[in-house]
Amino acid sequence: MNLRNVRERQTPVLNIIPMIDIMFFLLVFFMLSTMYMIDLKTIPVKLPQATNAQMDTRTTFAVSLKADGSIYLADVPIDMPSLIMQASLEQKNNPYFAIVIRADKDVDYGRVIELIDKLKGAGISRFGLATDGAGKK
Repeated sequence: MNLRNVRERQTPVLNIIPMIDIMFFLLVFFMLSTMYMIDLKTIPVKLPQATNAQMDTRTTFAVSLKADGSIYLADVPIDMPSLIMQASLEQKNNPYFAIVIRADKDVDYGRVIELIDKLKGAGISRFGLATDGAGKK
């Protein structure tokens, strides 16, 4: 019977590289899956197209102007005085408050300027105009 010598016992080797690969895979998986969990509550609007558009996910309010003249805050219909009141209250609570205006491409330019002017009168100074994705035709 051949017994092993206790003094010649080798220490086990822990190979950590496969574990790091699995951790990176899980990290990428969760990063990609959370990107699809962001729920932007808005109504469908035919946005104008722009080649050099940038994406901003820090928006507090998304205001939609439809071609029929209706105004929506996120996906809820709202009138102009209520929108201005809610926006001014949010501006007081959040110094980085910003509004993105999602105007239908058939909306009169004057209506967009009228909305921005009324919001500026309420003290809001940060605006964005939504467009359809960069370079799409």
